[in-house]
Formats: sequence, structure tokens, C-alpha cells
Amino acid sequence: MKTLKIASRFCGPPASANGGYFAGMVAGCAARTVTVRLIRPPPLETELTVEELPDGTLRVLNGAEAIAEARPAVLTLAAPPAPDYLEAVEASRHYAGFRYHRFPTCFVCGTQRVRGDGMRVFAGPLPERGLVAAPWVPDASLDSGDGKVHAEFMSAALDCPGYYAVAPDDRMMLLAEVTAHVDRRVHVGESCTVVGWQIGASGRKHEAGTALFDGKGELCGRARALWIEPRDTPPPIA
Repeated sequence: MKTLKIASRFCGPPASANGGYFAGMVAGCAARTVTVRLIRPPPLETELTVEELPDGTLRVLNGAEAIAEARPAVLTLAAPPAPDYLEAVEASRHYAGFRYHRFPTCFVCGTQRVRGDGMRVFAGPLPERGLVAAPWVPDASLDSGDGKVHAEFMSAALDCPGYYAVAPDDRMMLLAEVTAHVDRRVHVGESCTVVGWQIGASGRKHEAGTALFDGKGELCGRARALWIEPRDTPPPIA
């Protein structure tokens, strides 16, 4: 039976894993594209077991408690054209998280994480394109040993821009389900661009698409995610 452990560095909320990073780790266990459904917040610094069911579904457990399920998937998602890198830089200047942030220590989008520690993916609006966009230059700590970024970090980069695409007013939402597919791993130090857009909404459910482009504007990864507004929402952290 496989196991995985999420280090505290890779948090989303302070006490649980960033959802995109966690989904990338689960996909690594499956060695294929999967749809990961989050049942409970994935705990940090805890050994989780990964159980494979006869139908190919993976179940992630903390003892007897189910944390997530992952089922084999094929991602069908058309990505928009890549914005220019400098467009993403300009959009990032208007990142909502600079005004207030619910989880400022998030590994992916937290404003309190310094370069070389957090990923600092700050997606701001490109209203004329109907997108949010962020520049991202992967640092050396994300190197898989071959000069390229680990796939789970690309999955992480595809997480938070989806939230900012569906919650421009910073309403509280929780990642419920995500399907991420990495076409090609980007290089450490490469000037990448990440975008997010809203696919649809129904009541408290919101669906987002995200895409990651390399320094040449070529598509390298995509994700489709379901975000859900909880019934009781705490105020944002100023």
C-alpha cells in the first residue's frame, strides 16, 4: 500500500494542504490523470495511506477516515490563448490578495510567503479577456533534479487562480474536486504564465478552468475544478 505525507510548507489554510498540491501528489500515486474529490481537509505532517480499489479508484485515508478519492479521468478542457507575459505581470499588480487574504500563508498564493519558499502566484484580473492571470517563475526548490519542475507543483500552480476567477469578491469557497493534467513540465527559472476563468455556476457551486503556459506561450498544463461556497463563511483576514 502506498503512503504520502504533506509537509507543512505546502499548506493552503494554515492546518491543511493546498488542494492543488495535494491533488498532484495523489495523481503521482496513480501515475495518470485523475479526478480528485476532497472529502476532508488533507492534514499536514501526517502519513496518509493510499488504497487502490478494484475499479482503479484511489482512496486516501488518515487511519480509517477518508480524506479524498481519485478516479481515472480524461480532461477535456479547451484553454484560451495565452496572454503576453507582461500582461500577466500587469494583471498581477491588481491581485485581490494584496488588499486582504483569507489564507495569507498559502503555499501557492499567500502574500506572506517569500520567494524561494512560497510560489507567489498572484492572479489578477484581465477583464477584457474574461480571465485572471499571473506570472510565475519557478524557483530552484521546485526542481525535480533534471532542471524541470515536479508535476505536483504545476498542479499546485493551477489551483488558486481558479479561485480568483470565480470569487473576485473574495467570497469564501472550498475546493471540492479537481482534475489536473500536465502536458509537459516547465523549466526552473522559466517565465511562465498561469490563467484562470469561470466555466459556470449553480447556486453555491462554481466551476473554474485554469491553464499554465511556458515562456514561449505554449500550453503545458490544464485543470478543471469545482469550488463550493460553505453555508457559514468566516470574514477575510486583513
